[in-house]
Amino acid sequence: MKHYEIVFIVHPDQSEQVPAMVERYRTTITGKKGTIHRLEDWGRRQLAYPIAKVHKAHYVLMNIECGDATLTELEHAFKFNDAVLRHLIVAMSEPVVAPSPMMKEEKAKSLSPQGAPASATPPPAATATAASQA
Repeated sequence: MKHYEIVFIVHPDQSEQVPAMVERYRTTITGKKGTIHRLEDWGRRQLAYPIAKVHKAHYVLMNIECGDATLTELEHAFKFNDAVLRHLIVAMSEPVVAPSPMMKEEKAKSLSPQGAPASATPPPAATATAASQA
């Protein structure tokens, strides 16, 4: 079995059906002795360019280990599902289980005050120095 990273984007009108789609793909993979190493639902995000006059889409990332027949079945499911706008399957040399940079970014945003990026807040020393000079 080989390792793959799969990203697919779903039409925003079908966002509520994403959990059912993911479950269907999960049963396809695990039913044929495959493994899911990482599954991330990135939610609705802005597209870099419009696809079929759609500006936002729902993103899902999966890192899996499966055989060729399972991969062919998944690719067939992506191609013939009208809700899936685009999909990308990349062969990997080893399983990836660490959180993706997208998820790390989301966690950093949720931990910083008022949803601002952590890098946007100045360090306390710089704020005190600027206040004393004014």
